[in-house]
Amino acid sequence: MKKIKSFHTVVILAMLLSPTLCLAQEKVGPDLKVMADTVWVLITAALVFFMNLGFATVESGLCRAKNTVNILSKNVIVFCVTSLAFWAIGFAFMFGEGNLFIGLKGLFLIGSDNSPATGDAYIGIFSSLNWTGVPLLAKFFFQLVFAGTAATIVSGAVAERIKYFSFFAFSFLMGALIYPIQGHWIWGGGWLSQLGFKDFAGSTVVHSIGGWSALVGAALLGPRIGRYGPDGKVNPIPGHNMGMATIGMFVLWLGWFGFNGGSTMAADPQAISLIILNTNMAAAAGGIAATFVSYLAIGKPDLSMLLNGILAGLVGITAGADGATVFGSIIIGLVSGILVVYSVLFYDRIKVDDPVGAISVHLMNGVWGTFAVGLFHREVGLFYGGGPKQLLIQIVGILSVAVFSFLSNLILWKIIKFFMGLRVSEEEEMGGLDIGEHGMEAYPNFTITK
Repeated sequence: MKKIKSFHTVVILAMLLSPTLCLAQEKVGPDLKVMADTVWVLITAALVFFMNLGFATVESGLCRAKNTVNILSKNVIVFCVTSLAFWAIGFAFMFGEGNLFIGLKGLFLIGSDNSPATGDAYIGIFSSLNWTGVPLLAKFFFQLVFAGTAATIVSGAVAERIKYFSFFAFSFLMGALIYPIQGHWIWGGGWLSQLGFKDFAGSTVVHSIGGWSALVGAALLGPRIGRYGPDGKVNPIPGHNMGMATIGMFVLWLGWFGFNGGSTMAADPQAISLIILNTNMAAAAGGIAATFVSYLAIGKPDLSMLLNGILAGLVGITAGADGATVFGSIIIGLVSGILVVYSVLFYDRIKVDDPVGAISVHLMNGVWGTFAVGLFHREVGLFYGGGPKQLLIQIVGILSVAVFSFLSNLILWKIIKFFMGLRVSEEEEMGGLDIGEHGMEAYPNFTITK
């Protein structure tokens, strides 16, 4: 009886208080939405930051033991460098008020309204981000981890032969100039944005731009010693720790839920549910496709191809994760998995040495994912009755980014080469960059044979 009376008392109190609670909720509703959106943005930004661990372990696992310290160190320092470069210069160039080509205001975040009460950037500084109501500092941090990802992509393609401080210099230029200028075109209110170009979470902005930088850098550096024979034969240089590479892939897969899901910059239940599901299904389809295609192409279901197939599917869906259906995301992922295998074989054929397949994962599938928006977007895609207009706009964006990325990277890599040099000596490369560049080994108590 006491329990029943207590229950009745609670019900009566709830009924009496409910009008008051409703009024209170109406009063603080907007603030609660800003709070929820901010928490979502910061959690997903932390997931994207965590992807740095994924890149570090994938790259080091797919490379030789004698270069492990160097690769791990590059993946740590790149985010440190990019953080400062993007804060000082890059964020202003990308999102600051300016013209259709580049932002011109907001260096060092100066002149902005960082008030958490309103969550709005001062309209004359970063108005291109005013579509989301979270505080400016949350917007900045979310964009910062994306900038760091774009720079990190380059690390794997130039692994095992680049000078440490040359990569350090490039990372700064990437975060300050190359990434933000093109990002302004698409996400900062620039000319591609005005044209109607769609890239929801960065198949072009992050992955293609990072992929073009990786391609130019790898081509200028030349292949690792012994990678290609005089007759053009490809000599395998296996990674030293496939367990580490597999762990890294799963870290990246997890982080991608934040990468794509957080790009709503709002805790919208329906939107983020679809985006995260699409992200997962594309990754799964990419892994399956790469497994079967590697079996057909090289005679074995290669684990490194499986890992890169999953990552390729993730890159491919990134541009259209918000607009594709689940079925469409699976098709995008399947094509990504096929592309990555044949792309790896193609770049080996033309003797562009990419130790981890970064160019094939990020550049080739960044282009494919951007193109796929014009086909699979359920509102404007060609396959959904949208006509060819969006597809043509996507092609314009792909080509313009390709030209600017290639030329700007060529200039900046050449400048670094002139002043600092790019490649370590033959003796250092043969002995391993761990000892040559850092004076330490990752596995000091083991005998290293390669």
